[in-house]
Amino acid sequence: MMLPPATDAGSGRETVTDGGRYLPPEAPLSMPVQDLARWDPGLGHRPERRVRTPWPERILVFGGALALTAFGGWQMVETVSVSGSPTALQLVLVVLFCLTFSWIALAFTSAVLGFATLLRRPRPTPNPAALRTRTAVLMPVYNEATARTFAGIEAMREAVEATGLGDHFDWFVLSDSTQPDAWIAEERAYLDLRGRLGPEARLYYRHRPKNHHRKAGNIGDFVTRWGGRYDHMLVLDADSLMSGSAVVALAAALETDPDAGIIQTLPLIINRNTLFARLQQFAARIYGPVIAAGLAAWSGRDGNYWGHNAIIRTRAFADSCGLPDLPGKPPFGGHILSHDFVEAALIRRAGWAVYMLHRLPGSYEESPPSLIDVAVRDRRWAQGNLQHARVIGAAGLHPATRQHFATGIAGYLASPLWLLQLVVGILLVLQTATERPDYFGGAGFSPVFPRFDPVRALQLFGLTMAVLLAPKFLGLILALLDGPVRRACGGAGRLVLSSLVEILLSALVAPVAMVIQSGSVMGILLGRDTGWNPQRRDDGSIPLRDIVVRHRWHTLLGLVAGVAAFAIATSLFLWMSPTILGLVLAIPISWASGQLGLGLALKRRLLLATPEEVAPPEIAVRAASLAARNAELGFDDADSLAALHGDPELARAHTRMLPLGQRRPRGAIDPDQTLATAKVCEAETVAEAQAWLSPKERMALLHDRALVDRLVRLDARER
Repeated sequence: MMLPPATDAGSGRETVTDGGRYLPPEAPLSMPVQDLARWDPGLGHRPERRVRTPWPERILVFGGALALTAFGGWQMVETVSVSGSPTALQLVLVVLFCLTFSWIALAFTSAVLGFATLLRRPRPTPNPAALRTRTAVLMPVYNEATARTFAGIEAMREAVEATGLGDHFDWFVLSDSTQPDAWIAEERAYLDLRGRLGPEARLYYRHRPKNHHRKAGNIGDFVTRWGGRYDHMLVLDADSLMSGSAVVALAAALETDPDAGIIQTLPLIINRNTLFARLQQFAARIYGPVIAAGLAAWSGRDGNYWGHNAIIRTRAFADSCGLPDLPGKPPFGGHILSHDFVEAALIRRAGWAVYMLHRLPGSYEESPPSLIDVAVRDRRWAQGNLQHARVIGAAGLHPATRQHFATGIAGYLASPLWLLQLVVGILLVLQTATERPDYFGGAGFSPVFPRFDPVRALQLFGLTMAVLLAPKFLGLILALLDGPVRRACGGAGRLVLSSLVEILLSALVAPVAMVIQSGSVMGILLGRDTGWNPQRRDDGSIPLRDIVVRHRWHTLLGLVAGVAAFAIATSLFLWMSPTILGLVLAIPISWASGQLGLGLALKRRLLLATPEEVAPPEIAVRAASLAARNAELGFDDADSLAALHGDPELARAHTRMLPLGQRRPRGAIDPDQTLATAKVCEAETVAEAQAWLSPKERMALLHDRALVDRLVRLDARER
């Protein structure tokens, strides 16, 4: 495994005596759900210091959102009741409007608070001269691009060593890869890097035979077996990059705050070149800080955790974060997909603080390259957030963390509610166009027509757009006021033009994203499990045929809605035109979203530019250089069987890193291993083995020392 001495994985006890710390077995990492609701850890250090709860900020955000929603709802009631008492269908429209409007109202008030926070001069973050604690830097990987992954870990390690405090950090690549080529590529890259850095590199690699509980299980396995050696763990994603000063600053922040359990950073998106990815990159850089600052201000030390680019106190995690398997089958049962929210909730419930250093520079990530890639990732997030409905009522959770759960759930219910609001609006217009007037419902002999107040409707539309777009304009104002940011984005004119381009393209994408997300939510509610597919991170387009297959129903829906709206009323068609246009153009929009050429064309004109794009961070430049070197070595290109067969030394290293074999129950048969054994024994050449073995059989071969040795000896005479 190439790892330091481990704890007893079965008991959870730390057996290392040279500085190792005891992890109590009373805090298991897998617990039944009923224990989650009742359990009180009561172990180790319990934070006692009373801290200020940001009640004024919370009253401003939630009270302001409630008042704004009440005003908008009252305006909607006045709009639909111009003919008298509203009908049942009109009342349904009012309720749906209030639900969707409350979501954007909360984002608005939080952005206003974030804007006010960022106007204040930040406190400088001092660089620590020394550290007393030890931190494990963890990079979980799952069928990722190996050349880039190991380039990132090497670049970050170099940057931390350059601070002079590198001895306080150990580096772990924790693999859950299920593809044989990815697994062997990781081992090749690890052995190459370890060979260049030397035996004192404090760089370790571990591959789990079974990716039980996905990333949460991967981190839990590390904590159970090796966590007792480390005070903290810095959790990354495969696309994460952090500067040396940011890594050291996080360790120092957790060291100086004994009550902190998790400290989260705000990762900025970098290295993106496709059109859609550059839209996300620009929005995250210009608008993201406003939202993050507002969230940090009202959350205070009752914050949330996004699963990466954050440092965690190992003891707090081990004491508190035994995630349950939810009763029942997926999508609502089984292991929790969005584990990060739950881990933050459990750590906060145990009394530890969770907060964000949103001003800390040097934290970066990447994003999916196209609309379809984002939809694939979003489907998993939707299932994970909706699972939180099973957890939000657990005993002892802090009210603020329940709010985080509720916000995450509401974020995915907003799309189907918006879609349902459009449907109800169409039905009301259809009713208005076809229903006969009521000659007896009004006063005197005046007929009563079911109609809307057009002036109030227009005013309400303007209010909705203002609330929706305000966070973007607040972020733009801050960027214009920041001289270095303004100049790096091409000046004030290009910055404003970039924002207009982002708003226009986002408006076209929004209807497609609404329908996709609504379909995802409906699929989850109908019991369809999403699984866990690896995320595509490269800059590459999707074949047009796949795009047509994915979006043909969206286009058809747009055409039908457009024809129906025009047949009912011209005003309805005009009102729905942004939604209709986005759906009708779903195929070309999705195609354009993944086009590298379109993104680079805007980049050359300094549109959608960000400071990190114009002047790339040193850590990103170094990682790109190392990734190019690793790509030249072909880490991601070689076939796993050919690589082992052609390099006996790699094969020997691979077998040394395999875990000790476990006894199989008498009579139990692994069909993949049985077939792999038969096929390898029958094969005379490695080419035959490559052709005959399925991916699962290859994985079975790679887990068997004897079969790996047999593979190496194929074609022995020719070699």
